[in-house]
Amino acid sequence: MCRIRLLNKNTVSCIAAGLVCLSACIAISSNDAEKVREERPLVTGVTTSPDVPSSVTVFGEQTDITRYNMHEGYDREISSFTYFHSTVLLLFKRANCVFPIIEPILAANGIPDDFKYLAVIESHLDPRVSSPARAVGTWQFLESTGKQYGLTVTPTVDERCDVAKSTLAACKYLKEAYHKYGSWFNVAASYNGGMGRISGELNKQQEESAFDLWLVQETARYPYRIMAIKQVFENPYKYGFVLHAKDLYKPIKTREVSVSGDIPDLAEFAKEQGVTYADVKRFNPWLRDRKLNTLGKTYKILIPDAEDMYYKKANTYVHDSRWIVK
Repeated sequence: MCRIRLLNKNTVSCIAAGLVCLSACIAISSNDAEKVREERPLVTGVTTSPDVPSSVTVFGEQTDITRYNMHEGYDREISSFTYFHSTVLLLFKRANCVFPIIEPILAANGIPDDFKYLAVIESHLDPRVSSPARAVGTWQFLESTGKQYGLTVTPTVDERCDVAKSTLAACKYLKEAYHKYGSWFNVAASYNGGMGRISGELNKQQEESAFDLWLVQETARYPYRIMAIKQVFENPYKYGFVLHAKDLYKPIKTREVSVSGDIPDLAEFAKEQGVTYADVKRFNPWLRDRKLNTLGKTYKILIPDAEDMYYKKANTYVHDSRWIVK
């Protein structure tokens, strides 16, 4: 009996000690879990569906997206961008250099700042990109449309690839379309589908908003893509994108060289400026050939600063503080 009691006492002691340890572990685990919840992004290693809000604010307008087609249209795009990891990371890095050029031009022309996201979805902020339909540059102008809105396109010059000049051309289009529709969302849809098509479908389908139209899928998705990428850019950590200042591409200092006469050999010109031919082409993607024929016009060629071209020190410039974790 005494032995049994002794065993029971030992057992009780062991159980008591175990409970104390278990309580401590639970407390530690709980604290750790809480810490993880506080520090980790909302999107975890497990693939989860991002929340769809009841409304979003784009172009200065709050838009209800609870209707089934709008809810599902937004859901498709926010899910796509959330898990398009490598490409979206690259968009943030490029935007650190490109948005400082685009934003002041939009503002000066009375265009809502959110239209910079149109450039993001059009070209991924790559001024040299060309589509299968031969649309070119940051704003993806066709040659005829680019010329219509003031861009020069010749065998040696393609200003569709000039970020600043093509942004100004895009502003002209956007203002013209807004004068026609009075709705920035209809303007955005027309940028992809064309004013003729959007106007025709609004008339044929007896509707006033592009959201209510039956359109080809690419055009129908367009406004939702702008809504979604804006949310990711304004809340990157929420959607699982963790960046620091050093991760972003730095704007490199340049000087302008005005050129009024032809340059028969841009490689030779580059050597005279103390840079490589490749540097001249990268900083001036509008230069189409190995030579430049000015045809009586004056062009400004950007020459990168020799010292600033190196990442000897980590980038410290952050265009939008929301993009990085502190």
